[in-house]
Amino acid sequence: MAPPDLTQAKASVLNTLTSKSGQRTYDHAIDDFVEWYCSDPRPAFNRTVVLLYRIQLGQKLYAPATINLRLAAVRRLAYEAADSGLLSPELAAGIRRVKGVRRLGMLIGNRFTVDQVRRLLEEPHIETLRTKRNPAMLAILLGCGLRRGEPLALTMNSVQLREEHWVIGDLIGKGGHTYNAL
Repeated sequence: MAPPDLTQAKASVLNTLTSKSGQRTYDHAIDDFVEWYCSDPRPAFNRTVVLLYRIQLGQKLYAPATINLRLAAVRRLAYEAADSGLLSPELAAGIRRVKGVRRLGMLIGNRFTVDQVRRLLEEPHIETLRTKRNPAMLAILLGCGLRRGEPLALTMNSVQLREEHWVIGDLIGKGGHTYNAL
């Protein structure tokens, strides 16, 4: 496929995504792939090319999540190219079978150690309503593994007794997913 064909397929991919964040991420991932693909003479867009791209991403020492996200964008690009007749269904199926990188229990983000949490919660506070509230919110954040914006939506009705356990019920988290924090 030539770059104009990839541009047309990219536009189709971005039109299927509803989230602005997803569109931005896939736009960047596809642009990165197209830049790499066009930088050297390469064979036609096929499974081997995508495998070479995966190897190149690994050599740049990207995190497994980043590599897998970029491969997902390239796979989606292949689907759209096949749907619009720019790529044969067999080649698209081959690209679909390119496996992502294994994520071996890697934690993403910053984590507190037990000592850091103790020091944070044991800091001396002046006795005001606000200084009583803040350690309570920190305890909920740390104890339940909540994201920083989630305690803001809590009400007294959020704390519920379910199956003989106290939970923060029906919490709306990242991506609009509803879950219960124990």
